[in-house]
Amino acid sequence: MPGLQAVVATDASVCRAALVAFRAGLYACFSRRADALFELVDAVLTADGPVDSLVELSQEKVFRRGHGALYDALACGDLDVEQLAGLIASSWQPADDGPVKIAVDTSAWPRPDAVTSAGLCHCYTSCRCDGSRKTIPGWPFSFAAGLEWGASSWTALLDVVRIGPDDDVTVVTVAQIANVLARLEEAGTLARRPAPVFTFDSGYDLTRITYLAGLDGLGVQVLGRVRSDRVFYAPAPKRRKDGRPGRPRKHGSRFELSKPTALPAPDQRLRGQNPRYGEVMVSAWHGLHQKLSRQAGWTDFEGVLPVVAGTVIRIQVERLPGNRAPQDLWLWHTAPPGTVFDLDLLWKTYLRRFDVEHTFRLLKSTLGWTAPQIRTPEQGERWTWLILAAHAQLRLAKTSRLIYAVPGRRRSLRGGR
Repeated sequence: MPGLQAVVATDASVCRAALVAFRAGLYACFSRRADALFELVDAVLTADGPVDSLVELSQEKVFRRGHGALYDALACGDLDVEQLAGLIASSWQPADDGPVKIAVDTSAWPRPDAVTSAGLCHCYTSCRCDGSRKTIPGWPFSFAAGLEWGASSWTALLDVVRIGPDDDVTVVTVAQIANVLARLEEAGTLARRPAPVFTFDSGYDLTRITYLAGLDGLGVQVLGRVRSDRVFYAPAPKRRKDGRPGRPRKHGSRFELSKPTALPAPDQRLRGQNPRYGEVMVSAWHGLHQKLSRQAGWTDFEGVLPVVAGTVIRIQVERLPGNRAPQDLWLWHTAPPGTVFDLDLLWKTYLRRFDVEHTFRLLKSTLGWTAPQIRTPEQGERWTWLILAAHAQLRLAKTSRLIYAVPGRRRSLRGGR
């Protein structure tokens, strides 16, 4: 089929040109120690096997300097983060025409032996120092990753922010959402699309994220997992006109996730068959909110605590891989007024959030994100953005057919600046 071959060749040529343009833009993001920083990214991409030592990257052929220049680049190099973030955002084009889907999640850079390093936090991680502690000293980073649709587990890492010990995670998350939206808007990615969906795992204060995002006028959909012991409330009933004194009710009937058999009939329900999970049933209840109290992020809130209503979503499956017992998955969703509620899109979007776990595994086990033993958190932030630049090139190269097998090497990336 010559016609099909011509189309594929044209698409590959376009992708190849996009990769070359990205590399030229990447070099322009470095204003000091530019050659060393650029070659350091190439050393990560062409390393013979997983990167497990920073100094060994100086032995790669693409890094034409000594190991001293490598550390000097991280310590004294200058990287325009906003310019690089805009470059990465403009390089991502979602394959579908629906809302842009972005996962926000935190991953830790363990630093158990660097007891004098600045900015250390207690990070929850499966890699613990011993069997008793639940946390490990390290640098937590919040990533924003664009999710793909279809048979692909690739994500597009769009932004990363280090969370300091005195930072409010919710405030940092909302600011990160605003930055990502601004860059995607400038790149034209959000044009003629519904409100973008930002999805979160449990542990995020979804109500406060929705409230702060609304104050900033961000206009995004918030979708996240909630624990199965949460309690929501229906809207308050109208006050009876019988002249009884007292304050009007603020909350309606209880909606306890731990008692699914006592829940009212859902407002929407979907059923379907999945080869991996068997029968899938997704239910949704609209207009539910949590009862807030003046603690955690709401401690210093002035005035009457708000009522932020959303939709509770329940996902039930017949089976799980590995003969595991299936458990209900509960989500909570809010959207700007006028947004069309698409239940089928939302539950599938949350399942795509798990693709970011594969991305974290790639960053740590292959690209060596947490391998360097560097001194300051500023150097860690600079190195993290270099890893994002390397990951973006791999994402572009996979469609332009520039990643190919070479005996004795993990991968290879061709193309100049």
